Amino acid sequence: MEERILKFIAALRAAGVRISLAESADAFRAVDNLGIKDREAFRICLQSTLIKDAGNRPIFEELFPIFFGSSETPPMMNLSDDLSPEEARLLAESLRRLNENLRKMLEKLMRGEPLNEQELKRLASLVGLNQAENMRFREWMVQRMKRALRFKEVQQAVNELAELLKMLGMNKDRVDQLRRLLFSNQQAMEEQLRQYVGQRIAENMSNRQPDEGLDGLMNRPFSSLSDQDMDRLRKEVQRIAAALRSRVALRQKRARTGQLDAKATIRANLKHGNVPIELRHRERTKKPKLVVVCDVSTSMRYCSELMLSLIYAMQDQISKTSAFAFISTLEYISPDFVSNDSRLAVARVLERMPSGYYNTDLGNSLNDFSREYMEYMDSRTTLILVGDGRNNYNNPRVDLFNRIARRSRRTIWLNPELPALWGTGDSDMLKYAPGCDVILHASSLAELTAAVDRLLAT
Repeated sequence: MEERILKFIAALRAAGVRISLAESADAFRAVDNLGIKDREAFRICLQSTLIKDAGNRPIFEELFPIFFGSSETPPMMNLSDDLSPEEARLLAESLRRLNENLRKMLEKLMRGEPLNEQELKRLASLVGLNQAENMRFREWMVQRMKRALRFKEVQQAVNELAELLKMLGMNKDRVDQLRRLLFSNQQAMEEQLRQYVGQRIAENMSNRQPDEGLDGLMNRPFSSLSDQDMDRLRKEVQRIAAALRSRVALRQKRARTGQLDAKATIRANLKHGNVPIELRHRERTKKPKLVVVCDVSTSMRYCSELMLSLIYAMQDQISKTSAFAFISTLEYISPDFVSNDSRLAVARVLERMPSGYYNTDLGNSLNDFSREYMEYMDSRTTLILVGDGRNNYNNPRVDLFNRIARRSRRTIWLNPELPALWGTGDSDMLKYAPGCDVILHASSLAELTAAVDRLLAT
């Protein structure tokens, strides 16, 4: 129990709660005196000794049941035990008509089997849960796991299975009962995921080094950043932008007269017996003209904010930048950056576009762009899209994306998700990919900086 309390205190500190060594010692003395048998008294004991600011109470209330909760994963029912031989035969025949992955998941739900530890660890590694250290992203991680498990497709398969069983002659009431039980088991599995994600994030928070170096912070995924981490990175963005600005300016200086064009020089000096008197140069690199379209929903907010910060801190090296933000609709946000720093500008945008986990609609935003802002695109424009390519099963409007991309000089997509997750769940990234010239993985500030440097280098 002492080790668990220590991890709990470490997690509170990682979440921004200031707890001194003396206050930690007070908590242990209070627990020694009151004991742990009465859970409510134990909770009050820790809260009264560790929480001084009422504003930190929600953090305590969120973490306490994760470290000291008594709730177990909701039970799942084995449906096979309740089937007659004839019903089992019809069910087996119906399952054979589904594809292998969906069949395996439905069979697991039929048997009432929760996910085992190995499956949970594999999911955690796939969605990046091992690096998550912020409870703000708990529900988002759950949704990523559900996508990886194809929950939406499984629900559709359950409905198709029910219709097929009715066609094969199973009693309608019996089919409806079977469908309800399958959905109940799926909800229990979702709750298992939610508990597991909370426990892993809390464990990551408790194991986090309190004074992580800046290099380590720059390489941490956006999904694991706390508000305190973002404050540090916002300050660091200015230094990074200054370094990138100097690097790009040096490239421009070297290319001021253009790169020597050997073939053109030889042709121009044929009249001089190929003695080079007149040098010919290729056209020097022009400052890029950018159109930046950023997803500012909850899962993408940090990545988009830092991207906009870098771009707008380097305006002297860019011909023109037109910035747009979207969640379910598109907004032109360049005026917000004229006299504000990027954080205030993004905050103003979010006041007009409240963020959320489930309302992203890139397809509708592409329709807005196509209808109102196509004049921003021409043969000198580089289109940069920052997002994870998820549409919540809305129409992705790939046709509009390809049309916009064709109007640009080149199209670059910055995506924080691992390629292994593209095409899973509501991800339409594989549909957008053919229309892109370059797709760059940018899940941390270090990767985002490298991506910006690359796009300004060519």
